[in-house]
Amino acid sequence: MASSISNKKETSAITHHQKFEGHTSWVWGAIHLPGGQRIITCSSDGSLRVWNVKSGKQIGEDWRDGDSPVDTIALSPDWKKVVSGSEDGAVRLWDIDTCKVVKKWTGHTDAVWSVYWSRDGRRVLSGSIDGTARQWEVESGETIENILASIETGHEQVLAVVYSPDTTLIATGGSDVRNEFSIKIWDAKTGKLVATLKGHTDSVMCLAWTKDGKILISGSYDYSIRTWNTTNWKQTAVLLEHTEGIFGIAISPNDRILASASFDKTARLWNLDNGQPISSPIQHAYDVLCVSFSAGGKRLATGCEDENAYIWDIAAILQEAGLDDLLLDPKAKKSILHVNATRPPIQVHPPVNRVPQGFFDGVPPSHSSAQSHPSTPPGTTFLGRLFGHCPSDAQDTSSSSPLDRVRNILKNHRQNSEGIEMRGSRPAVAEVPYAKGKRRNASAREVALAKQKQKMKPLYSKNSTAWSSFCFTRL
Repeated sequence: MASSISNKKETSAITHHQKFEGHTSWVWGAIHLPGGQRIITCSSDGSLRVWNVKSGKQIGEDWRDGDSPVDTIALSPDWKKVVSGSEDGAVRLWDIDTCKVVKKWTGHTDAVWSVYWSRDGRRVLSGSIDGTARQWEVESGETIENILASIETGHEQVLAVVYSPDTTLIATGGSDVRNEFSIKIWDAKTGKLVATLKGHTDSVMCLAWTKDGKILISGSYDYSIRTWNTTNWKQTAVLLEHTEGIFGIAISPNDRILASASFDKTARLWNLDNGQPISSPIQHAYDVLCVSFSAGGKRLATGCEDENAYIWDIAAILQEAGLDDLLLDPKAKKSILHVNATRPPIQVHPPVNRVPQGFFDGVPPSHSSAQSHPSTPPGTTFLGRLFGHCPSDAQDTSSSSPLDRVRNILKNHRQNSEGIEMRGSRPAVAEVPYAKGKRRNASAREVALAKQKQKMKPLYSKNSTAWSSFCFTRL
């Protein structure tokens, strides 16, 4: 089979198919619009923008509704509307034809970091830095109070929300006060907690559900991507090629490819048939903030800290890697990530060799939103508080990029106890293996301990060679 581990081959350096320049701050969202000829992006500069994929040029004027930075966007299932979340706490519904806001939902008391549509397009789910998740009725424009009030998730900050494909469940992830770094599963109708998934050792930044509902995938600041069997909520695999935190993930339309965006300045493709990385990492000059597939899965959009968005030719990457079959519909054979309750979980051992220290050095300093928007002082918005200089900072971070500073805020103490707690029924016991061998900055929340990061860098051997393939071993 073309996608077997033994036949995996490394590809040459990957270049972007198109580049989209025009935003004046970081690009947090990039999604494909109907027809495959346009993409829409959102940015900290407060705008949504539509781009011509062929020419790379912006189409029309910026979409704006105030000046609040836009942190997240999602396309409706009927491809007619876009929902966005902003730092002013509002969730906005945009009409693609008119480029205007048709509804604005308020209720969150802090930045909205994540939005997601139900499959039928009747509801929108939002997650906020205020620690809550909310559902919104698209037709009436109201919170679904008659079904579910705001969910007080217990997360200090909700960084990721997603509906299950049948809209019966909600998954939330984020940062936790007690450093639990858990994923929580909620009944979408009652708001009751169904399960708590533990295993990540730092903030959960992103979530994605396969279309068949059998696998939930999570990405974390602990550098790992983890897969979970939704029939028993047990962890089934850990993917560990990234060398910095994971900020975004997306699953291809046929459920066979996973894309991930990372602070290590790369996007990666993963074969969900066997859990192996596909090709070389997709290199960017700056940290990668988002990924999304086109409707046919042949193109990937990425948004970057360099204020640009990019399109990558997935079909060409797969062809060079000898994995063309991954664009086809799923075969009857199950993915090895679909581990049932009677089979032992799959453990992914971290690679023995790491990226050599200095591998990503030599790029110029990143652009700062403070330079682009001097009228908006750091600390007045969530991203300003997240990326701006804090008065309490004990060290001079003036030369640091904004995303260097977010690392210091997001990294928390390592959570040692692992497992899964089930609510409302007898707990299902599952051991969640810690990703041994990966370096951790255990106490970077306090700036005074930021030097710990420098002490741990030697774990990346200067003499090691870059990137080795994973070994999947049955326990």
